[in-house]
Amino acid sequence: MSVTKLHALNNNGVPADIPATETTAEATPATLDAGKTPRVTEPAAASATEAPVRKRGGRSLLIGVAAIAIIAAGAYYGHNYWTVGRFEVSTDDAYVQADSTTVSPKVSGYLMEVLVADNQAVKAGQPLARIDDRDFRTALDQAKADVAAAEATVNAKQASLDIQQSTIAAARATLDVDQANETFAEQNNKRYTNLATNGYAPVQTAQQAASAIAAAQATIVRDSAALDAATKQVELLNAELAQAKATLAHDQAVAHQAELNLSYATIVAPVDGTVGNRTLRVGQYVQAGTQLMAVVPTTAAYIVANYKETQLTDVHAGQPVAIEVDMFPGRTYHGHVDSLSPASGQEFALLPPDNATGNFTKVVQRIPVKIVLDGDAAEKGDLRPGMSVQPSIDTKVDATSN
Repeated sequence: MSVTKLHALNNNGVPADIPATETTAEATPATLDAGKTPRVTEPAAASATEAPVRKRGGRSLLIGVAAIAIIAAGAYYGHNYWTVGRFEVSTDDAYVQADSTTVSPKVSGYLMEVLVADNQAVKAGQPLARIDDRDFRTALDQAKADVAAAEATVNAKQASLDIQQSTIAAARATLDVDQANETFAEQNNKRYTNLATNGYAPVQTAQQAASAIAAAQATIVRDSAALDAATKQVELLNAELAQAKATLAHDQAVAHQAELNLSYATIVAPVDGTVGNRTLRVGQYVQAGTQLMAVVPTTAAYIVANYKETQLTDVHAGQPVAIEVDMFPGRTYHGHVDSLSPASGQEFALLPPDNATGNFTKVVQRIPVKIVLDGDAAEKGDLRPGMSVQPSIDTKVDATSN
């Protein structure tokens, strides 16, 4: 038996020793008798050289496949960035908003009935709650009675004015009679004076004719004064009628306000939406203007995204927007840019920063961008004000055209 040491290449191509393998010399009685050397066999050496070769080939194949996959992925993402990605601007500083309406009573009173539950969908004009309206009904009845009394006063003043017009007409007719009597008295006086002068009539008759003239003139003076008084009475009656009409208008306004107060006892939804932040309870006393609930128009929701000023170079109204919502992973909403805020967010802060004094550190400002959702109202209704979203604005069209 002999020991043989073999050499093989390792993975790096460097010769490496393979452990010594015993070789067995096969000897038979025939060979020994013939004086021949026994034949040596080496099966272990052949199998030791084939195993590293197969292992090296499989590893090279995996490396090649991985390299091809990396190159393909790089090409795909590079092409996607060059054609799409570099034109998109996105931010995670964006939220869903809606123009919520606060519901408050216009009159004070005790809540008699609450007609809606939390998070209930309502339509514009739908009753939400009712305040005890008995006081308002009483006030309305009293106001209507005042209106009726004022109308009666106006009618009475108008009738008095009509009567006074008749009185004036009668006074004028009386004055005309007086003037006719005066003319007749003057004619009689002239006639009887001539007769008395010629001796055809007594002097007494002439004196009576002269007295008749004086009486007629006095009557004219009296009736003229009566006509003047009647005329001035018309002015007084007109003033009283105007005052009565003003009182009527005031009472009618009070009655109209009483009707409004009665209608305000029923609190209705101002817009279509969903009830939220409901704080009212039956039997609760509420003051006018107290916030009772809010109606959120979920189908009119929109996005306000606070983009960095450096991202808005190519952003304009009308550009399409893809919106990812944290609450609905995997779902993409679509919208478009509606408008850009006229100023950055800090300009509307309660205490705007004053950079004119002290040390200055430049900070990239954010500009609010309003994004309006596209699609039907049912799809918009899934979004709730306050949700976090990630909008991506596609500026490719404007950017390539410039």
